[in-house]
Amino acid sequence: MQLPAVIFPLIFSTPTTETSGITRVAELVPAWIPSWVIELLAVIVVLVGAWLLSRGLVTLFGRRIARRFRRPSLTRTFLSGIRAGVFVLALLVILRIFGLKLGDIALSVTVFSAVVGVVLAPIVGSVISGVFLLADQPYEIGDMVELVDTNQRGFVEDITLRYTKIFTLDNTFLVIPNGAIRDRDVVNYSAEDPRTRRAIDVVVTYEGDLDTARDRFERAARGVEGVIEGGPDIRVGAARYPAGPTCYVNEFGDHGVKLTLRYWIKEPYKLLATRSRVQTAIWEALEDIDVEIAYPHSHLMFDETSGELPIRHDENRASRAGDSSIRPPSGGEPTDGPSPD
Repeated sequence: MQLPAVIFPLIFSTPTTETSGITRVAELVPAWIPSWVIELLAVIVVLVGAWLLSRGLVTLFGRRIARRFRRPSLTRTFLSGIRAGVFVLALLVILRIFGLKLGDIALSVTVFSAVVGVVLAPIVGSVISGVFLLADQPYEIGDMVELVDTNQRGFVEDITLRYTKIFTLDNTFLVIPNGAIRDRDVVNYSAEDPRTRRAIDVVVTYEGDLDTARDRFERAARGVEGVIEGGPDIRVGAARYPAGPTCYVNEFGDHGVKLTLRYWIKEPYKLLATRSRVQTAIWEALEDIDVEIAYPHSHLMFDETSGELPIRHDENRASRAGDSSIRPPSGGEPTDGPSPD
């Protein structure tokens, strides 16, 4: 039972002779125990000690780090760094157990890095991109984001130094290297304010009552669940926008008047469902008012020249076609050719 108590002092002590620490420990145990068993026990003790130490440090500093940064991604990164640092020290201790000196370890690490540097280059690039992501804060764990090039929406599940994990609305995971996601357009629906403004275009006929249509569309959207009915103006940068639904005359088109209905939703998690409910409410609002949704159509207009078609007869072309024998002269019957029976 004295083995763990003497391993760490001998490991961390600086040997003054060529005898390694593990050999000095072996002198304290019976001779019938093989040296590899002692080495294995020492490695197990170091790993267990590193695991206990990492858990203790995370428990001790976890809440303090969380209160200091107030960002889950940075908190997880720092705690992962603490665990990694403890196990790196444990690895150095294990190498020391097997008789490797610090100079030998540094030389081995240098040679190993030179050999696999090309292979690890993408990983290093992702790690550097992860550092920039954590510093720039384009999104945070729990935010709803959208990848513009693939039209995929989801929630940020985790941000590490190598990759970003997104839990999509289709119940699937996207694991994207940080080096790749920094080159893509990402829309963050949850940044600062989860309220999101959407717009619906409705083209109505010119014969309809525009004022009534705009009022009914606004009232229809205001009664949909999840849509902000009204209240103080919503600030976006230096501008302020009405919180309630608003309908504007957008354009006088070829087939009708395009009205644009803008509305704010409280949470961006059900964009399509909310849009469907708003459009259903608009359709129902058109039942009892003199407004119709326009569709592509054409009007044919006739003026005083309508119905006149100028015709010119080319006698030379008719002669070349071989019908000169039956072509009637002006004001009479055919003079050549077979006569009718």
